Amino acid sequence: MATIEDFQKLDIRVGKIMDVEELPNAKYTTHKLTIDFGEEIGKKVSGARVIRYTKDQLIGKLILGVVNFPNRQIGKLNSEVLTLGVPDANKECILISPDSNDVVIGSKLY
Repeated sequence: MATIEDFQKLDIRVGKIMDVEELPNAKYTTHKLTIDFGEEIGKKVSGARVIRYTKDQLIGKLILGVVNFPNRQIGKLNSEVLTLGVPDANKECILISPDSNDVVIGSKLY
């Protein structure tokens, strides 16, 4: 069973998607997301399979991401952040977002 101390080790922050690129030659449709996590963390890159969204829907979207995991190689992309999501009925990713745009970019989840 996980403890509160285990949860507190995770650094989950609010980020704003600034850019989206579809990765060519990927096994699955995968996108490179450039996410701004504010002054303390800065901009980070994340690989995510977010096919239910258009590029226009993603740009400017607020999301939650784990910023203190080690980098992970996803094909040719070095992903620096785990972007959080949950599956819909078709097992496609729905990104976890604050329910208000009145949050500070880089704020830590508690």
